[in-house]
Amino acid sequence: MDIHLTRSDVAGTARAPPSKSYTHRALLAAGYSDGATVASPLVSADTKATARAVTAFGGSVTPEKGGADDLAAADSLVVEGFGGRPSVPADVIDCANSGTTTRLVTATAALADGGTVLTGDSSLRSRPQGPLLDALDELGVRAESTRGNGQAPLVVFGPLSGGDVAIPGDVSSQYVTALLMAGAVTDDGIEVSLTTALKSAPYVDITLELLDEFGITADPIGSETAAGAEGFVVPGGQTYAPEDGRYEVPGDFSSISYLVAAGAVAADPDDAVRIEGARPSAQGDAAIVDIADRMGATIDWDRENGIITVERSALSGVAVDVGDTPDLLPTIATLGAVADGDTRITNCEHVRYKETDRVAAMAEELEKLGAETTEERDVLTIHGSESDLRGATVDGRADHRIVMSLAVAALAAEGTTTIRGGEHVDVSFPDFFETMAELGARVER
Repeated sequence: MDIHLTRSDVAGTARAPPSKSYTHRALLAAGYSDGATVASPLVSADTKATARAVTAFGGSVTPEKGGADDLAAADSLVVEGFGGRPSVPADVIDCANSGTTTRLVTATAALADGGTVLTGDSSLRSRPQGPLLDALDELGVRAESTRGNGQAPLVVFGPLSGGDVAIPGDVSSQYVTALLMAGAVTDDGIEVSLTTALKSAPYVDITLELLDEFGITADPIGSETAAGAEGFVVPGGQTYAPEDGRYEVPGDFSSISYLVAAGAVAADPDDAVRIEGARPSAQGDAAIVDIADRMGATIDWDRENGIITVERSALSGVAVDVGDTPDLLPTIATLGAVADGDTRITNCEHVRYKETDRVAAMAEELEKLGAETTEERDVLTIHGSESDLRGATVDGRADHRIVMSLAVAALAAEGTTTIRGGEHVDVSFPDFFETMAELGARVER
């Protein structure tokens, strides 16, 4: 689907969608339990893939109210769990475009007493899973890539009893999350040693926070938080059970970043963009508030009430390390294209292994809009002073974060921008373009 977005001023109040990262983990944690309700979930293409996996392992996911197929309209989802003992799926698990689903449920599959096959779309089948397969193999589980290249389709034969394992931390933090979530219900527990420094550490903090909410003990080794940890340990024989059988998903700061950026580059000069649902949590992407502030944005975060207010501002380039916040790179790159001076995004090689190579994608698509960029393997520099954004046709690369970031850039570009693949926002922010239109953006499908 093509989206046509014309330079616009935006203002008013928008509500952040629920967190995709928390929803994935909450649905799977509820699956590991005897049953739990997940309140305020993000129901998107990716989280539906996790719900399908829970069902494939013997659980079920249905709306608390409404028809069984109407997940998208549900305020809460009731998960009938498989009590830590997943069944062998009757069919292949299709993870679609969800890398999070693939990695998390690969470890779930290792618990089943038999074989599980996992696959997905062409993008997912190009993403690295090898370190997780190697870790499961080290733990005594047969875990293979059918093509022998460390990528899906994957075949996993359990059962997993636990043990000690070493894994790199600089490819995907989701490998650690997968092992911790599954390890809690093994007989022996799992101790994970990191062979390289952990990137995207806040995402493991999200996991630790959520596990605690579900009554699971899991701890970093050598640090109070995931950052700087030498590894992680989770005792076995535990039971997933949130207090009162219910868990509420917080707002999503990855999605909030696009609304913050829209306000900073295109808010009505006499008004502001206000974002509700921005309550503090372990999400590393809350760093967008500090990044926007450092760039000169007029921004205020009322943490108690969960409201961010941001005004159009004269921005200046800064240096940002995205080692722990890879999903912010597209947003920061867009802000850099509007700012004066250079915005230098460092420590970003791992961002090349997402739904697409997001480093190259943002460099190439912003250049179509008139931005000047310099791309290195681990650094992306946006030369804002040399950029003059004008409407053009750009490719969203079948990647929700690329699409939304380019939409923000279009707000500041002279004329009309056509974004190909606009439907991919369904992965994390299904109502993104409706929200932008409500704020005053001139959007046509």
